[in-house]
Amino acid sequence: MNVLLWVLQALLAAVMLMAGGMKAGRGKEKLLGEPRMEWVEAYSDSTIRAIGGLEVAAAVGLVLPWALDLARVLTPLAAVGVVALMSGAMLTHRRRGEMQAIATNAVLALVAVVVAIGRFGDL
Repeated sequence: MNVLLWVLQALLAAVMLMAGGMKAGRGKEKLLGEPRMEWVEAYSDSTIRAIGGLEVAAAVGLVLPWALDLARVLTPLAAVGVVALMSGAMLTHRRRGEMQAIATNAVLALVAVVVAIGRFGDL
């Protein structure tokens, strides 16, 4: 089970790092032209960068605390944070009628739930 959780943590962290880095680093103006990023038009640049920062923080929290065996409770808490972020994303996409994006967010949220339950159980 530990190997499966590590694989899920690594994949989820990679997705969060890429998505968050893009949002935090590029900002609203550059994201407006990207495919599947139409939702950014409804939010301010600072909000988009904050979401990106939270995603990057989640990526770090999914891996480092458990890997370093320091404050291991932060790893399942980071997974819970991903569930919260994906829930907000699903609401945004539902409001905008972007159903394909909801499916992606739901899969990421489900992976995060598995990581959270698995790692809370290992504490």
